[in-house]
Amino acid sequence: MMKDTISAALAVLVGGAVVQGLLAWWSLPVGAALIALLFGFRPKGALLGGFLGGFLLWAGYAAVLNANNDGLLSSQIGVLLGGLGSTALVAATGLFGGLFAGLGAWAGSLARAGASSEA
Repeated sequence: MMKDTISAALAVLVGGAVVQGLLAWWSLPVGAALIALLFGFRPKGALLGGFLGGFLLWAGYAAVLNANNDGLLSSQIGVLLGGLGSTALVAATGLFGGLFAGLGAWAGSLARAGASSEA
């Protein structure tokens, strides 16, 4: 379980960064599903690892972008969203990335489990 979680997190982090550099935001769950399908991660490890990898990818990228513009954009968006701070917005971005990647990886691992049980 722990091995699947760490392996899935690293694979989604690296694979997601490559895929997101080429395609739109929705490529993260698709890429995570393909990674889990190809590497055969167990569902629970894929879900947790996908969440962790997606969270680190999106939160890290949001933090870098926030630091590059001195927090100007996040402060303006925070006002629109009820006074959220920069850190809360970076964490929320990571949460969404984690959910997308975790659910994508989970679906990919379930697809592999379903395909192997039919064979």
